[in-house]
This record gives sequence, C-alpha cells and structure tokens, in this order.
Amino acid sequence: DIEEELTNFVGLLLGFAALAVGTGSGLARMGVAMPDVAATAAAWHGPLMMCGFLGTVISLERAVAIGRGWAYAGPLCAGLGGLAIVAGFVQFAPWLVLGASVLLLAASLDIVARQRAMFTWTMAAGALSWAVGNALWSAGASVPSVVAWWLAFLVLTIAGERLELSRFLPPSAAARRTFGGIVGLVGAGLLTATWPWGQVLFGTGLVALAIWLLKQDVARRTVRARGLTRFMAMCMLSGYAWLAIGGAIVVAAGGLVPGTASYDAALH
Repeated sequence: DIEEELTNFVGLLLGFAALAVGTGSGLARMGVAMPDVAATAAAWHGPLMMCGFLGTVISLERAVAIGRGWAYAGPLCAGLGGLAIVAGFVQFAPWLVLGASVLLLAASLDIVARQRAMFTWTMAAGALSWAVGNALWSAGASVPSVVAWWLAFLVLTIAGERLELSRFLPPSAAARRTFGGIVGLVGAGLLTATWPWGQVLFGTGLVALAIWLLKQDVARRTVRARGLTRFMAMCMLSGYAWLAIGGAIVVAAGGLVPGTASYDAALH
C-alpha cells in the first residue's frame, strides 16, 4: 500500500544518503577534497557505511520479507542513526542503530519461528552480532573494538542468504555440519576477541567460511551461464576470494590492529 511504499522510500533515501556521505568521508580520509558535509564526517566513515547504509538496507529487506509493520521501524532507526552522524549529533547514533539492530534481530527470529532452517538461524546470528556490537558501542566502546561484530553481521547475513539459495543444490550432511562448525568458530573468535589469540580465531573462521562458500555456493555452477546470472555469480565468487584474503590478513597481523595498514586492508 501507499504507506508501506512511502516507508520503503524513506528508508532507502536515508540509507543512500549515508552511502553518499560515507563514500565521500572515505575519500576525504584519503586526502581527496570533498564537500564539508563529507569532510566533517571523515572520522565516522565506518559507522556510516556499516550501520547507516548496510544496516538500513538489510533491515529494510528483512522488514519487507516478514511483512510486519513494526519491523519497518528498524531501517528507519538505522537510517536516522546515519543522519545523526551527518548532522553532527553523533552521541545519538549508537542508540538509534542499537534500536535498529534489536528490531532486526526480532524480525530475524520471527523468520526462524516460521521456518527453522540453517539459513534462517545463520541470518539471525548475523543480526545478533550487529546488536551486540551496537550495544557495546552504545556503552562507550570504540568503533575499532566493535568492528569485528559488525563484520560478522555482514558476513553471516550474506552467508545465510547464499545458504538459502543452496536449496536448489543442497550441501551434504557433512558439509552442513562443517558450516555449523565454522559459524561456531567465528562466534568463538568474537567472544574471545580481547584475548591475544581471539581475533586470530575470528580471522581463521572467515577464511574457512570463504573456502566453504567457494566450494558449496550455487554460483560455482551459475557462473557458466550468460548475462546477468554469470555477472552475479562472478561477483559472489570474487567476493569470497576477498573474504579469504581479508581473513588471512587478520590472521597474519595477529588481529584487527587499529592504525595499521593491515587493519584497513582487512576491513575493506
């Protein structure tokens, strides 16, 4: 209906505003001359991209999927969190995106209640990771100390969505058990991130997940198709390769160490 379409439009508008300013702020960090709105937000490039943009569009996608009115408050909160950063009210951003992540988690659990499957649980684990990271950020933690939780949010969400597509080419029981063990490894790395080897464990989990997806994803077969299908498959497969490289950088560097080249390389 009109109300739902308007909500979708507002959510997308806020999300893409965060994308535009977040991209500009990233360029400003590289020394490129940018408009003041982007230059002044340079210190918040990561939250704008992770929460203001990706958090908004993923929350909006989940709200559309479950068709519940309350779920649309999630992308609106995430979008407003990005807007708060752009407007200079950074102190409100962590609380707004925390609200967004709690709503996304509720929406994800709503899907789990309707369909208990590995892919729904994986996406719920991704939403939980975002909520934990945002809770820590709201409690005063620095962005570098929560960025692994945000990364897990994105990686597990995508892995869950790709696992859903594997229903057309289901992995074996052994492959499913391996996938569950890898997700557990990523979670263990997050929970032990403050220990010297915890982030290395996290990076190892990312590499293992990339290898699993490279082997099991339906993109291995659709890459032989033509046109848009082939293009999308090539994007996914190259994305898994970059995930493996990023995870390997975390392992080689001994974790995500802020202020180092390895930190930026692993994140991007």
